[in-house]
Amino acid sequence: MADLRWDPEGKSRKPLIVGIGAQKAGTSWLSQMLGQHPQVWTTPFKEIHFFNHLYIPEHRYWIRWHYRNKPAEIRARFQRRGGVIPPQMDSYLDRVANSRHMYTRPWYRWIFHPAPKGSFPIDVTPEYSTLPEDGVQFMAEWLDRARFIYLIRDPADRAASQLRMNLAREKRRPKTLDDWLREVENPVLGDRGDYAANLPRWQKHAGDRLLVLPYGRIKSDPRGLLAEVERFCGLVDWDYRNPQTVVFEGPREIALPEPAMAALRARFAPQYDYLRESFGPAFLEAIR
Repeated sequence: MADLRWDPEGKSRKPLIVGIGAQKAGTSWLSQMLGQHPQVWTTPFKEIHFFNHLYIPEHRYWIRWHYRNKPAEIRARFQRRGGVIPPQMDSYLDRVANSRHMYTRPWYRWIFHPAPKGSFPIDVTPEYSTLPEDGVQFMAEWLDRARFIYLIRDPADRAASQLRMNLAREKRRPKTLDDWLREVENPVLGDRGDYAANLPRWQKHAGDRLLVLPYGRIKSDPRGLLAEVERFCGLVDWDYRNPQTVVFEGPREIALPEPAMAALRARFAPQYDYLRESFGPAFLEAIR
C-alpha cells in the first residue's frame, strides 16, 4: 500500500528511483519493501507505464485496461480492510485515470506531486526494461537525476512464471505435453527476459546510474540486497518489516512439466551464456 504521507501543496516532479524490471523478477517485492522506507514515496499503485506507452505501441491497449481497473482495485482494498480511502487519494486516483492529458509529460510529473519535499519518489514498471533504443535514451536523459534498478531472474524460471500468470489470467490450462511444448515456444515469453538485447541499451545510456541485481538474493540475502539499493540511491539505512515475504508468487496450482522446463532452458541458452560472460558464474548462480 502506498505511503499515506501526502503533500497537497506539492509540486509536479520526476521520480528519483525507477525499477525497470524484469517482469516476474521481484519488482513487486522491491516496491513494497522500499515503500516502507521513510525517505521513499510510492504511488498508490505499482506500474505507471508512461515510457512504454510512448515507445511500445502494442502495449497501449492493455495499459488502458490497467488504468480502468487500478483505481477500483485500490478502493476495494481499503474496503476489505474495513477502512475508507482518504479523500485526497480518492481524487488523485480519479485524476490520474481520467485526465484528458494522460500519457503526457505534465501528467507523468503530476503523478508524483504529493511526494513530500526531500523524499525520493519511485516508479516501478518492469516493462521499461524492454524499451527500444530511443526510449531508453529519452528516459535516461529526461530522468537525469534518477537511479535505475534492474533485477535479473533465471531466464527459464522467469518465463515459466510469466506463462503461469498468463494462463491464470486467461483461465485455461494446457492438457497434454505437446500443448505445454507449444506454450513454451510462444514468442511473448522472450521479450520481457531478453537480457542480451535489453540490458546493453540500459548500460549504454544509464551508465553508473544503473544497478543490476540477481533475483536470488531476494531469498538468500534480502536485507543485504536492500542495503545495497539504499547505498546506490542515497537512502539512509532502514529496518524493513518481513523482507522474506514473497510477493505475487503466482498460481501454485499451475506447474510446468519438466520437459517443458527443459525446453525453456534450451530456448534461453543464449541468455545464460550472455549473463555468464557479462557478470561471471557467481552472478549466474545467484539469479535463481
